[in-house]
Amino acid sequence: MPRALLAVASIALTVFALADCIQTADSRVRGIPKWAWIILVVLIPWVGPITWLLVGKDRTPGADDLGARNGSRGRPAPGRSGPLAPDEDPDFLRRLDEEIRRERREREQRDRHGDDGPPSPA
Repeated sequence: MPRALLAVASIALTVFALADCIQTADSRVRGIPKWAWIILVVLIPWVGPITWLLVGKDRTPGADDLGARNGSRGRPAPGRSGPLAPDEDPDFLRRLDEEIRRERREREQRDRHGDDGPPSPA
């Protein structure tokens, strides 16, 4: 049983490191070329994947360059600054709040004056 567990762990580590290596932009690969890292990860169990995970990739924040972002097919880059969605954008939330308040004021004004809205077509 321990041997089987060790084999499964080795395969899982290799697959994880290989996927990470393949998806990494060439500009973030350190030491040797990406193709050499792939060979190292696949052919040398434990040592290759662990070495890749520890020293093969530049993991500093902001290490993404324009080329890495263009290769992401429109997805936001992992180290991207700024809001990710409209509900995280303070300007959007402020405008939304102002619009809601304006609509409430208009509705209250209509209710006070008894106006039910625009006249119906005759």
